[in-house]
Amino acid sequence: MVSFATRTQNGISGVSTIEKATELMVGGVSLPATALFGTDGIRGKVGEILTAPLALQIGFWTGIVLTNHATNLGPVILGQDSRNSSDMLAMALSAGLTAAGVEVWYLGLCPTPCVAHLTSISQAVGGVMISASHNPPEDNGIKVFGANGNKLPQALQLEIEAGLRGISPLGIIQANPGRHYTRPELVADYADSLKKPLQNRLNLQGMKVVLDLAWGAAVGLAPSVFKSMGAEVICLHNKANGDRINVNCGSTHLELLQTTVLENDADFGFGFDGDADRVLAVDNLGRKVDGDYILYLWGSDLKAKQQLPEDLIISTVMANLGFERAWKQIGGNLTRTAVGDQYVQAEMMKTGATLGGEQSGHILCSHYGITGDGLLTALHIAALVKESGVSLGELIDSSFQTYPQILKNVRVEDRNRRLAWEKCEPVMNAIALAEKAMGEAGRILVRASGTEPVIRVMVEAEEIDMVNEWTNTLVAVVQKHLA
Repeated sequence: MVSFATRTQNGISGVSTIEKATELMVGGVSLPATALFGTDGIRGKVGEILTAPLALQIGFWTGIVLTNHATNLGPVILGQDSRNSSDMLAMALSAGLTAAGVEVWYLGLCPTPCVAHLTSISQAVGGVMISASHNPPEDNGIKVFGANGNKLPQALQLEIEAGLRGISPLGIIQANPGRHYTRPELVADYADSLKKPLQNRLNLQGMKVVLDLAWGAAVGLAPSVFKSMGAEVICLHNKANGDRINVNCGSTHLELLQTTVLENDADFGFGFDGDADRVLAVDNLGRKVDGDYILYLWGSDLKAKQQLPEDLIISTVMANLGFERAWKQIGGNLTRTAVGDQYVQAEMMKTGATLGGEQSGHILCSHYGITGDGLLTALHIAALVKESGVSLGELIDSSFQTYPQILKNVRVEDRNRRLAWEKCEPVMNAIALAEKAMGEAGRILVRASGTEPVIRVMVEAEEIDMVNEWTNTLVAVVQKHLA
C-alpha cells in the first residue's frame, strides 16, 4: 500500500497561481520561485533542475492531477527520446505515476506526437514524453498531455506544481499502486495513422528523399514510413545516440542535409529535431524551406481544395512579413500568437482554424493530427509536391520572398534575471530607439526563450544593412546588462 493524495470529484480547487512560492528543496533540487513549466513542459540540464528524485515527484503529482480530472481511470502513455538521461527519467516518472495508482504504458523510443496521438485514441488519462526537443544532449525535459492528446492546460500544470511545492489542498489516503507495462507495439498504430490518409490518394514512387533524423526519436520510424509510401530514402544520423542528439544536425543544422540533397539529386530533404515534433525542409536546389514556406504551400493547397476555414492560418510573432503579405495578397487571413505551439494550438481551437505553426517547423494541421508533428508534415509536403507535378524549388519560387531577418541568442544563465528582462531599463531604451529609427520599414522582437536559458533577439527589415546594424546593437546591450 502506498500513500498518496486523495482524488476528488471536482479536482483541485484554489490553485490558480504560484506567484507566492519561494525556492524549495524537492528531491534534492532547489525549485526556483518562478514556474517550472515553460512553453513546452519542464526543461533543463540533467542533474541541476532534472534529477531522478524530482522526476519521481513529478510523476506522482502528474498522476494525481490527471486522475482527478479524468472521466475514466485509464493508463498514462509514456515515451522518450534517445538522450542518455531519458531511461533514468522514464523509470523515475513511471515509479511516481504507479505510486499514484496509475497504470503506465511505456512505449520506449518514439516521437512526441506518437505519445499525443495514442493518448487521444485510447482510454488514457494522459501522456508524458521525455525529451528536450531541439536542445543539446545534456538537457532533457518532461512534456505532459491531457486525455485529449493536447498539451496540458496551464491550470493543470499549476496543480502539479502546487503538489511539488507542498501547497496542494489535497488530503492523503492509502491506495493500491499501479502497474508498468512495456508496449512498443503501439507505435505501429501511430505509423499507420500517418500513412492512411495519403495511401488513399497517391504514393511517393519515383521520388528520392533525404532524411536527417538527428540521432533522435524518429530514427527507425521515419525511414520505414517513407519507404512504405514508395519513396527512395537516404538517411543521415539515423541511429539512436544520446551523446550526439541534435549536435550539428537535424532541423537546427541543415548544412549536411543541403549538401546531401544536391549530391544525390534528391527531390527534397527533411531535417527533424530530437523528438520529431518539428521539421524543416530542403528543396531540390539545396535551399532551406522553413515553417513559413511550409504553411504557405500547405495553406494554398488546402485553400484551393476549400478545406481551409475562413482561409485562416495561425502563426506567431516570428512569422516573416514577406509570408504574411503574400498570404494576404491571395485572399488569406493570418493571426499571430506568442511564440510556442501551445499558443498556436489554443488560437486554432478558439477560431476554428485547421492550419497553424511556427517558422521553426512546428506545424499543426487538425485535418490529420492533433499536435505539431514533423513526420506528418514531411509526408504531406512530399505528397503536395508529387501532386503538383513540379519541383519543390519551383513551388518556392512562385510563393514569396522573405524579408531579411536575423535571430540571435544571448545566453543568460540567471533564470530570474532572464524572465524579468523587461525590467532592464537600458535594454528597453535600446529597443525603443531601434523601433523609432526603423519605423514601418522593420520590426523587432526580444523575448526570453521558454525552452532554453537564452534571450532571443530578432530584427527584420526591408534592408539587410538595417537588420545587421540593429541586431548587433541590441545583442551588445543585452549581453552587457543581462548576460
